Amino acid sequence: MNEVNLYIHIPFCKKKCYYCDFISYPNKDNYIEEYIDTVIKEYRNYKAEEYIIKTVYIGGGTPSYIDSKYIVKLLKEINLEKAEEITIEINPGSVTKEKLRDYKKAGINRLSIGLQATQDILLKEIGRIHTYNEFLNTYNIAREIGFRNINIDLMLALPKQNIVDIIQSVKKIIELNPEHISIYSLILEEGTKMYDMVNTQKCILPDEDEERKMYWTVKNLLEKNGYNHYEISNFAKEGYYSKHNIDCWNQKEYIGIGASAHSYLNNRRYSNLEKIDEYIKNYNDKKTHEIQDKISQEKEYMILGLRKLEGVNISDFKLKFSENPIYLFRNELNKLVDLQLIEIELNNIKLTDRGMDLANIVWEEFV
Repeated sequence: MNEVNLYIHIPFCKKKCYYCDFISYPNKDNYIEEYIDTVIKEYRNYKAEEYIIKTVYIGGGTPSYIDSKYIVKLLKEINLEKAEEITIEINPGSVTKEKLRDYKKAGINRLSIGLQATQDILLKEIGRIHTYNEFLNTYNIAREIGFRNINIDLMLALPKQNIVDIIQSVKKIIELNPEHISIYSLILEEGTKMYDMVNTQKCILPDEDEERKMYWTVKNLLEKNGYNHYEISNFAKEGYYSKHNIDCWNQKEYIGIGASAHSYLNNRRYSNLEKIDEYIKNYNDKKTHEIQDKISQEKEYMILGLRKLEGVNISDFKLKFSENPIYLFRNELNKLVDLQLIEIELNNIKLTDRGMDLANIVWEEFV
């Protein structure tokens, strides 16, 4: 039986954040029940008994926005016997004590809480629906109920945010002692409200130098306080790395169910329809984005591997592809070594500090 990871997309939310370009929809509650039934149908069509489900990740949208009975219903359909990690994304302002209890009873053992900042004024600037105190209440209830694996999301380079703000946010989160912390820089995406606000100068973002200063300040603070920097945007205590994400970065297979969900099976990448009503009518309609040949797999393995701070293990690459990556990508690697973006150790290829700052240049070398 093949081992796979499972992603479930819940596209419903109370209000779309100003920066959000994910497939999420407010004011579509009338579709919730039919949507969940459709997701179950799609899952059954994969003949799940043929797979060992290693991890489950329920993302969105805002999964905690819908009634917890739907999450419970979904998880009852899945063979979780060998699942090592079951994560759900939750947002303060949309989750209750009762929902958290239901998640725990259903088998969920990891929470990912979307905080983004500890300053209410900054949360308002980016269109979040919660306050910092609401987040604290959510976090404390989760601990009380018994969740022992919690991730907290924070964002850098927000409108009106400065270095003092991010230091304050990180210190407050460290005091809470979560197992995992994800740090993301705000990326301005066309089609979002934030994109229009910046273009019309209704808000101003920190410049690139300030954003990099924030990043390295956060990195140093977290590492000094016992968090391992194991991937460009992720920090965790030993033993609490995200198993679902690590498998994705290690090019392991995954099935995505729900509107817009992406899958990677048999060297094929494909996705579902994005609009809720269209997905419900045609949930088996899959759009193929890529059928990988060997060189495409090898390039992607390098790109994904270089996201991890440990880099690409040369022995693992040889075992998977029967080729030496140093020879196979000698031209790209030599150029990056000369630019001091990559260093090659005895059995690893990894980004330098400068390479982390200029990661996009590194990825482009392997596209």
